[in-house]
Amino acid sequence: MSKETPKIIDNEVLVKVENLSKKYCKDLKTSLWYGVKDLFSNITGNKAERQLRPKEFWAVKDISFELRRGECLGLIGHNGAGKSTLLKILNGLINPDAGKVTIKGRVGALIELGAGFNPILSGRENIYNNGAILGFSRKEIDSKLEAIIDFAELQEFIDMPVQNYSSGMKVRLGFAVAAQMEPDVLIIDEVLAVGDLGFMLKCFKTIDTILPQTAILFVSHSMPMISRICNQVILMDHGISQFQGLDVGKAIDLYYTRFTNNDTNVVFTDHQISLLEAKLDCNQNTENVIPQLHWGADLKLKFTFKLAYDIDMPLFFVSIFDKEQRPVALLKSNKETDLKIYNNTISFAILHKKIQLSKGIYTINISVAKKSSKEPMLRINGVLSFQVLDEEEIWPPFYLESTFENILN
Repeated sequence: MSKETPKIIDNEVLVKVENLSKKYCKDLKTSLWYGVKDLFSNITGNKAERQLRPKEFWAVKDISFELRRGECLGLIGHNGAGKSTLLKILNGLINPDAGKVTIKGRVGALIELGAGFNPILSGRENIYNNGAILGFSRKEIDSKLEAIIDFAELQEFIDMPVQNYSSGMKVRLGFAVAAQMEPDVLIIDEVLAVGDLGFMLKCFKTIDTILPQTAILFVSHSMPMISRICNQVILMDHGISQFQGLDVGKAIDLYYTRFTNNDTNVVFTDHQISLLEAKLDCNQNTENVIPQLHWGADLKLKFTFKLAYDIDMPLFFVSIFDKEQRPVALLKSNKETDLKIYNNTISFAILHKKIQLSKGIYTINISVAKKSSKEPMLRINGVLSFQVLDEEEIWPPFYLESTFENILN
């Protein structure tokens, strides 16, 4: 991997990745043996870099892209997709087995929590260390020191050893150093998720400021974050690029459709009532894909329960959670006279008109309780999942319809 110090040129390519691949071995003993063999292969020039041996797998396979100044590339994919491996190759922490990486200029990286910090040194001393690694003189670091400390909001703790910092303090210091040093290439992994919302918004404002002079690689499981700052995207799966391009919205939709597991999770049951069937009523074949609803469509859920013996009509509570398992809504429960019991079976539908949840994946939890005492009888998490489709990718869970009208003075 080569690195060059560039002059500031608009729209120049700062990161060029060509057919990058990295393989790992699942077994430590075998991996050590392969390492010895590879040493001899490198000496004799018979390196078989693109061939897998027993117990090996591709963590990254044939990834290619160019990233120009002023562009932000989002890397998305589920755990084990190869995102972090790719970033570590780009940052020079590990070497690829095949392919080539060319990076121009200074590289700032937030890849792992606390990475790049010496835990026994203070925050102030680590700022100087990181600045020196980036190629700044002590005078240049002196000129940026107060801005870094102010941005990180660590004035009281800057002379305390970093090993005593909380995870949020480490993130604040790491981002402050990476951003205030104004690198040509900024690499950000999932670490921003550790920070609080206020600092996160502060980071995005800073990213907006430095982006015109910087190329950014950004990894996150938060699709609103990806949509917020990225103008191109790569969707990875088992080391392979499944989608690559400028259509960030399409990549996000493909990412969401990976969540197709509708297995139920019974949290509690007193065995008086059991769920026979749960489904979302939509005009779509959902056998192998998650049901999809367009924003503003009707949400109609159907349930069938079996009673072990005659009991009074219970109350049914249906709650909606987002993909981060945060509760976003509770549907109003039934009245005793709303439903009937036939042959110890209760079948019913719940209708919510014009759903106005924002774009994303949601799951349905259902709870059953006795009407008189509210004593729980059954609770099932993740009984259903569905996806809301829309052009807008926003932070809040609700995207409410509204009208505008002029007010005449």
